[in-house]
Amino acid sequence: MTPDNFNFLAGLVKARSGIVLTADKGYMLETRLGTMLRREAIASLDALAVRLRAAKAEALTAEMVEALTTNESSFFRDGKPFEHLKKLLPRLAAARPPGQPIRIWSAACSSGQEAYSIAMTAAELGPVLGGRRVEILGTDISKEMLDRAKDGVFTQFEVQRGLPVQMLVKHFRQDGARWRIAPELRAMVRWQSFNLLESPRGLGRFDVVFCRNVLIYFDSPTKSRVIAALAGQVAADGVVYLGGAETVLGLTDRLVPTVGERGVYEPAGLTARTA
Repeated sequence: MTPDNFNFLAGLVKARSGIVLTADKGYMLETRLGTMLRREAIASLDALAVRLRAAKAEALTAEMVEALTTNESSFFRDGKPFEHLKKLLPRLAAARPPGQPIRIWSAACSSGQEAYSIAMTAAELGPVLGGRRVEILGTDISKEMLDRAKDGVFTQFEVQRGLPVQMLVKHFRQDGARWRIAPELRAMVRWQSFNLLESPRGLGRFDVVFCRNVLIYFDSPTKSRVIAALAGQVAADGVVYLGGAETVLGLTDRLVPTVGERGVYEPAGLTARTA
């Protein structure tokens, strides 16, 4: 593929998703776009660039971006954020007015494992939350991933990645060779298509935001913009969870690290706290 065509495709991906494709990612384009190229009888990535430069290529452009979106996920990924959440939720429940739900956003939720892990964490607390309702919103740029998440059906391989056996037995039902999550947990989660490059104001305010292992694919200006938007949607006593390799340092002054915790950030201006 010519450098000009690579830069054109990379520019489309960045404009649509914020993901930065460097020159060494040519192999990823070939691997992830192969099925689409064969189906559309497009001979090469150079030919794809020519097609996308033409008018009426919106559907193909959207499909390319979706195919290049990283969709890696697992239940209770990295563990620590969910341990922190288990301590945080009772405090949030005690601080909210009667009848007000706790709202949690799982951004870039992929096939739903993170959102369902949040639901399981809340369900395991039971009476500790004093009957407080927990509402979870899972969003992603990929319609295919959202459809999978909504189905709540996972392979044996997927449930073996990070999901404790006792959780599997308690919250899933075997469905042939697959596992279906319990209806009461599915009812806790709502799914919505959303691009992190858009304004999240229409989503409402949240007590907790998970946006993990996403910022690493963005350049610094995009990271700053996304983090500022997240900070604007979280409650003053809420938290934002980022990936272990991600940070807000040098990107915003609206969020600060929670003392003694990795990947946990809270709105600036409050007395430092631990959950």
